[in-house]
Amino acid sequence: MNNAEILAPVGSEEQLLAAVRSGADAVYLGTKSFNARRNADNFDSFNLNEAVKYCHSYNVKVYVTSNTIVFDKELQELYETIKEIALSGADAVIVQDFATVKAVKKICPSLPLHASTQMAIHNVSGVKVLEKLGFTRVVLARELSFKEIEKIVKSTTLETEVFVHGAHCMSVSGNCYISAFLGERSGNRGLCAQPCRLDWKVDNKNFALSLKDMSYVDHLKELEAIGVTSLKIEGRMKRPEYVASAVTACKNALNNKDYNKDLLKAVFSRSGFTDGYLMDKRNSDMFGYRSKDDVVSATNDVFKELQALYKADTPVTPVNMCFHISKESSILQCTSNGITVIATGTGGEIPINKPLSFELCEKNLKKLGGTPYFLNDLKFNNPENLTLSLSVINALRRECVEKLDLEFNSTNREIFDVSPEFKESNKKKNPTLRARFSEFRQYSPDFDCCEYLIFPIKEVLSHKEDLDKIKEKIIIKLPDLIYPFYEDKLLSNLQELKSLGFKNAISGNIGGIEIIKNAGLNAFGGHTLNIANSEAIEFYETQDVKDLTLSVELSAKAIDNISSNVKIGAYCYGNLPLMFFRNCPLKQKDGCGNCSGKRKITDRKNIEFDVLCHDKMYSVLHNSVPLYIMDKINLNCDFVTMYFTNESKSECKEILKLCKNKQSAPFKKTAGLYLREVL
Repeated sequence: MNNAEILAPVGSEEQLLAAVRSGADAVYLGTKSFNARRNADNFDSFNLNEAVKYCHSYNVKVYVTSNTIVFDKELQELYETIKEIALSGADAVIVQDFATVKAVKKICPSLPLHASTQMAIHNVSGVKVLEKLGFTRVVLARELSFKEIEKIVKSTTLETEVFVHGAHCMSVSGNCYISAFLGERSGNRGLCAQPCRLDWKVDNKNFALSLKDMSYVDHLKELEAIGVTSLKIEGRMKRPEYVASAVTACKNALNNKDYNKDLLKAVFSRSGFTDGYLMDKRNSDMFGYRSKDDVVSATNDVFKELQALYKADTPVTPVNMCFHISKESSILQCTSNGITVIATGTGGEIPINKPLSFELCEKNLKKLGGTPYFLNDLKFNNPENLTLSLSVINALRRECVEKLDLEFNSTNREIFDVSPEFKESNKKKNPTLRARFSEFRQYSPDFDCCEYLIFPIKEVLSHKEDLDKIKEKIIIKLPDLIYPFYEDKLLSNLQELKSLGFKNAISGNIGGIEIIKNAGLNAFGGHTLNIANSEAIEFYETQDVKDLTLSVELSAKAIDNISSNVKIGAYCYGNLPLMFFRNCPLKQKDGCGNCSGKRKITDRKNIEFDVLCHDKMYSVLHNSVPLYIMDKINLNCDFVTMYFTNESKSECKEILKLCKNKQSAPFKKTAGLYLREVL
């Protein structure tokens, strides 16, 4: 096995065979519920047990995904699913929601926790939180550069997992809401409809939200050298031939062998591959879509060639055997990977013709076809020159194989039969009003009636004097994406603002929450923490977060059923963010050019959506229609927030008036997902 693990995607039994037979060191797969690829075949309880048993017999690890956000009504099913995963003997569970973390710790504390890429861990601060929480591995965000990955790896004791081949999400994983808002199919719940792959247009560019697939195969040795633990292949929805080709390419690359790039491209690509994020070259060259030429290249001949990679099992596990025969008994001892098992049979007999020979015994003990084992060494002991029925030898061999299988799949984990604690939902509340501004220019003293005013940190730093008189009301908003080489500057800026008397800051990233607390400020949780249930709220309460804005994917009914000891809130107005881009779709080959940072992008129905740039660190796609609910929906929250983006000062004042008086809005609007329920 290489120092760096090759981790293969498995969405069905066929993919499992392809992954293991092609030489993967580990696989990741999902159960029927709570996994980010719910449209894959996936594995029920019985098939999961069989899959783990099969993989372990080949010395292949199994990581099970439970990496979606969970609603309160699903908590009982979640606990049952976690118990099934623990009982299966799986090597780890991959999680997004902190309700799932709590379930794992209550049901099987020794089951290792891997933080899903859906947690959007893209900074050192986030990794440090996971260390304190007892995670063993973090799956890093796909948008990181090589230098950023290296900085994180060298800053943590956790295992690190990096995607190295497969599809790129346009938005930061875990922070994409476009499928939920446009089609009620949530990416955070494993049912993304991939609207970004449709033909969005900007300037002269088609398919402006579709990135090429990543392929870092040429850089695997470099990633291994900096200490990356696991090299992850994306593709649980793809064909087994794809899995076989990607695993084989990664194996060859790690062993300094050539791999067939054309074959890898032929089996699946979108206008070829990109390593733009890894190489820190985020430009228009990263964009591509699945063209007719890409589809045609995947011919039957290509698939037949790839099928040969996993046509049959190849024994990979050596077994040393010791066979002893006497008149009293026959004994076979087998040792493999430090495990020793023994089988005992009937004694030998005085031969009529000739005694049992080493050669004949070896011939029958070698019959290990259909198993992962092969005979490595045989010690043969027949001091009395006896003979023995071949059926006895075969029975001893089969018994030892069964015992080895059992030993490889045994687990000493303690598993508790517990259920979630259901608490009474919150009593009806009369929410206070807050305002979140994109720019200081939108603010006027009219807003001083609000409980809190939220400004981006850049605006607070630029208008410290103007905000001084109302600093008790100010919540400093951290950037939505905080990459490793910006963390120290951000901490320093927050400490400066604290010294001036500012007290509060908000982040929708777990790493950002940690930075806020390290700066000595009160931490508030933003909506991109994806809090959707009472147990996740309880977790953030233990992290000393003062209050929380709930996931935008919750219905009003779901919010009504939530139990919370901290203040919770939701949005009442705004063109809410649908996607967060590290590689802006507005970029041309020469970069940003003369871009104003406020542009529009058009979908296939010619509907325009705003794309707003944030200091050239990232950009955000906003919904085309603003949310507005104050005249019709009474959310059972402690507060509701107006989310301003491009509005002028006068427009902001008009919205404030509407919200305060709960009047009907004279513009086209949406109720978001409050009256719907995402799948």
